[in-house]
Amino acid sequence: MKFAKRLDEVPPYLFAELERKIAQKRREGVDVISLGIGDPDLPTPEPVVSALAAAARDPATHQYPTNHGSDAFREAVAGFYRDRFRVELDPASEIVPALGGKEAVAHVSLALLDPGDVCLSPDPGYPPYTSGPVFSGAEVHYLPLEEANGFLPDLDAIPEDVLRRANLLFLNYPNNPTGAVVADGYFGRAVELARANDLVVVHDNAYSEVCFEGYRAPSFLEAPGAKEVGIEIFSLSKGWNMTGWRAGVVAGHPEVVERYRHLKTNLDSGMFEAVQRATVAALTEARDFPREMSEIYQRRRDLVAQGLEAIGLPVERPKATPYFWVRVPEGYTSESFAELVLEQAGVVVSPGPAYGPSGEGYFRISLTVPDKQLEEAVGRIESSLRAGIIEG
Repeated sequence: MKFAKRLDEVPPYLFAELERKIAQKRREGVDVISLGIGDPDLPTPEPVVSALAAAARDPATHQYPTNHGSDAFREAVAGFYRDRFRVELDPASEIVPALGGKEAVAHVSLALLDPGDVCLSPDPGYPPYTSGPVFSGAEVHYLPLEEANGFLPDLDAIPEDVLRRANLLFLNYPNNPTGAVVADGYFGRAVELARANDLVVVHDNAYSEVCFEGYRAPSFLEAPGAKEVGIEIFSLSKGWNMTGWRAGVVAGHPEVVERYRHLKTNLDSGMFEAVQRATVAALTEARDFPREMSEIYQRRRDLVAQGLEAIGLPVERPKATPYFWVRVPEGYTSESFAELVLEQAGVVVSPGPAYGPSGEGYFRISLTVPDKQLEEAVGRIESSLRAGIIEG
């Protein structure tokens, strides 16, 4: 039996591999606490659930939807962007539904990249920033995210020969996995780079609604000229606890939006109309819900920070995202530390290199588990470190 070689060019998907390890440990009777996968533990807000239930009972939603998205969906997105980011979007030409951010990243890659093209991908970064371009036949040029630079790519360090072949630049702020936020003026510099080199900027805006201590994350589309060079992928997964709903948006440059939609007409049948109506409810009736979630994540952030600092793992408390990006203790690699806490503590963390080569020396913790489990997990990590030191 023969399979396509493109599947051999990317490693097993990180979170699928974590799920496999968790299931195996639980079969062995281990009480596993997973801090590896960023999947909210609390339910979707009631207005969203009610809107879906009502829409699912309406026979008008049972037929194929349009890939353009309903008028109500696009108007709700435009209204949200106007109120939240002060960005004006044309509902008719600059907005289209996406089946979640992951799908959008992969399909945008297919729409923009040919074999021989180069994609500029942050490292460490969300794995589809690499797999999407690879499946498109393009080359990936990693942009290292270094702590000394605030986990921002050094746009001035991209080699000229790479820029000449590049057609796509991925950005993602607030950032996964590092939790970093974008510096003032950085999006403007990205716009200038794109203009000068005929690049398309794709900003993955999955975490702008999970912010702490009064910080309000910007949209890439707020930067002057952003819509002339790129698009933004906006996801409701984390802010509204809607990971399973697959509700997202592609917005910005009208030709890029249309090319993305054109591709999708050949690959899927659009977003279920009932999910579109639920998304409208999220962006209107439940618009303030992410603030409630942010308060919960901030409490958990502080709880974890205190615990990690107490066991000698200094951390910088992120201003956004439900993640901690933490240096491994001295004497460990990312993989050996993740293996230690899994085997001796029954705690799953994400090893940094799973997000790219520059992730070595770090691990990621997700705050999407209840407070008591977070406290228990940090205590177990402390115990496993002590055991590791004794055994060493």
